[in-house]
Parts: sequence; C-alpha cells; structure tokens
Amino acid sequence: MKENGYYVLSKREGIEEPYHWVLKAANNEVILTSENYTSKHGALNGIESVRKNCEEDENYQRLEAKDGSPYFNLRAKNHEVIGKSEMYSSKQARDNGIESVKKHGITLVLVDETSSSDKGSATSAAATVTVKPERSSAKRYA
Repeated sequence: MKENGYYVLSKREGIEEPYHWVLKAANNEVILTSENYTSKHGALNGIESVRKNCEEDENYQRLEAKDGSPYFNLRAKNHEVIGKSEMYSSKQARDNGIESVKKHGITLVLVDETSSSDKGSATSAAATVTVKPERSSAKRYA
C-alpha cells in the first residue's frame, strides 16, 4: 500500500496550531514537512496542494542554509511555501530529494494519526486511508 510513498497527518495537543503532516517515501524516510495548521481541514488542503504542485520543477526553491547545507521548499503557484525539506549534505542529495517528492507527492495514501489518543506510543492506532482529492469551493492553495 505504501510502495509509492504516503502522508502522515498528526496532531499535537496543547498548541495553537496542532495539525502537521509529513510526506514519506516508500522507504519511510521523511522527504517533505509541513507548517503547523490550526485545523485538520487546513492540513488536508496543504496535502492536496502538494499533490497539485509537486510535479513541476519551477515550484521548487533550491536554497542554502547559513551553514551551507542545501535544502528546498515546495511552493504553490501563488509562491506560498507548502512544504520544506531536511538539510542535505550536498546539492546532489537535495536534488535527489526533490525528485523523490515529485515521484511520491502525488500519492493518495494518508496515515491519519489525529484520532489516536496515545501519541507517545509507536504502537498507537492510526487509520490508513486512500483519499480522493475533494473538489469543493473551499479556499485552496493555487
């Protein structure tokens, strides 16, 4: 089911913007991380924006941290950052990370950990669902 990558949606209690997602490659490595969202709906819209924007190379900002570590941001058409990468050891490794997001970002597989009551346990229950993109009048990233 997860051979093409998957999203993990989680919620941290006690903070103003508790929802957060990561995109993982088939090998379970995190390849893209979201900002925090105030609502689950907002986080799901962020995931949908990755799906819509991840395949186009011009949506990637190739950047360098102050210490020289390469990383990237994925941006929507309106130039808003949708997700950020980890810091990489080389530009080639960063470019491989971008290619991985292009490949895996379109996945419809979502592991929803937001309904799990025991966040501290690796064995806590999580729902894995295949999500069809919703088409509504709700505000979305471009």
